Amino acid sequence: MENNPKRNAEYYPDPTAYQAIRNVEPQRFPFMPVVYVCSPYAGDVEENIRKACAYCRYTVDQGYIPLAPHLYLPQFLDEESERELALFMDIALLSRCVELWVFGDVISAGMEKEIQYAQRKGKPIRYINEVK
Repeated sequence: MENNPKRNAEYYPDPTAYQAIRNVEPQRFPFMPVVYVCSPYAGDVEENIRKACAYCRYTVDQGYIPLAPHLYLPQFLDEESERELALFMDIALLSRCVELWVFGDVISAGMEKEIQYAQRKGKPIRYINEVK
């Protein structure tokens, strides 16, 4: 039997319970848009990862869900041999975000591709100075 949130455990319609749960959800989990965190990865990788984590924390503090593929993808993709695949995945993930947030004052080649994509698609781009 398929899972249907409008029905109870015995699969009888239970619209009152369904509506009560739906009324509580926004209070427990308010809507938070997903934004793409754009910052350098290459170079001083350790420092850039530390900064990207700080940028993600800043994003959460602003009421958004951060998506920083450069913190995730290097866990299983090789930066040198699979760079194009990683950039393809970056763009695919960026397409799902409501905004692109560019952090810091250094724009890498990969970041430039992400910025150009966001511009072509008309996504809002926010430039943010260094975050501590």
